Amino acid sequence: MKNTKVLTPEQLDDAKRLKALYESKKKNLGITQQDIADALDITQGAVGHYLNGRNALNLSAALTFSRLLQVPVSDFSPSLAKEVDAASLPALDKNVTYAGPYEPKGRYPMLSWVSAGQWEEAMEPYSISEINEWYESDVPIQGTGFWLKVEGDSMTAPIGQSIPEGHSVLVDTGREAKNGSLVVAKLTDANEATFKKLVIDGGQRYLKGLNPSWPMTPINGNCRIIGVVVESKVRYV
Repeated sequence: MKNTKVLTPEQLDDAKRLKALYESKKKNLGITQQDIADALDITQGAVGHYLNGRNALNLSAALTFSRLLQVPVSDFSPSLAKEVDAASLPALDKNVTYAGPYEPKGRYPMLSWVSAGQWEEAMEPYSISEINEWYESDVPIQGTGFWLKVEGDSMTAPIGQSIPEGHSVLVDTGREAKNGSLVVAKLTDANEATFKKLVIDGGQRYLKGLNPSWPMTPINGNCRIIGVVVESKVRYV
């Protein structure tokens, strides 16, 4: 018989407060349980378990709910808000948490979209001497890594996951692309690479922008996945 973990009264109260906030704000924010599921990379049913007190909130989920509902964690979970405070750097705002010491795993070149689109197996599409920009990352890379700068608004979303123009994304050419992966791909009829979300539905594969106004593009033999995006960041100086 499967054991069901019983939530504490405090955890149940957290769920009640969270559900009340979601119900009161979802219309004005234009947010759905599926939007939350996409941001958390879980199923819509799992989101319902959080809201209905079947699964206890953890800190990571609480921070995502906080961001999407535009409320502090303390509005629905005083106990998890204390964890946020405990993890925060003293000199920073309480919504900024300390993730530990930065330990770079490697340095990777910033390529142009044309160079990325010309990627061939077992062959670098660039000359090391021609690369002027190299940036570090602490993400473990399984293949060969390179950075690209996001152009256009196809990956800009009003809510949930969003990677606007100007952000830099790190591409791992050795990581397997799965349903929901953010990928850099090359269509046979294009000279440059493109950055989209990979959607696999009923055996059919699509490239989809995070911007809801961009339609999904079905792909088959006309597309080659160059790599999976594993990090996004933006510089202000």
